[in-house]
Amino acid sequence: MPQFSQRSRDRLNTCHPLLQRLMGSVIEVMDISVLCGHRTEAEQNDAYRKGFSKLQFPKSKHNSMPSMAVDIAPYPIDWDDFERFETVASVVKTHWNLIPHEERRGWELQWGGDWSRFRDMPHWELKRK
Repeated sequence: MPQFSQRSRDRLNTCHPLLQRLMGSVIEVMDISVLCGHRTEAEQNDAYRKGFSKLQFPKSKHNSMPSMAVDIAPYPIDWDDFERFETVASVVKTHWNLIPHEERRGWELQWGGDWSRFRDMPHWELKRK
């Protein structure tokens, strides 16, 4: 069974408990790496400068503590294998729906891969309904 590396666990621990629970469930069935949870001001502005984010600090969901966003990728990472990112998305969405409704009440899960302007395949975020 896959398991998170210490680095992935440390990154995930900066995220909202619902994201921690969700990704903890996903890792039980497929190998993923946590690339980013919380981002500091310097990290966020660096991601913006490099084109990995469309938002400067403090406007990203990554900038709160706990982070309301997490970036994940199938392991091993192949940035050109969009099909694997789609497979991860399917598993994450399925596992989101397995969390009892009472625990996710008031929240919706959004995947950056579903966005039309800026497809962010690794990005997952919680949004208030």
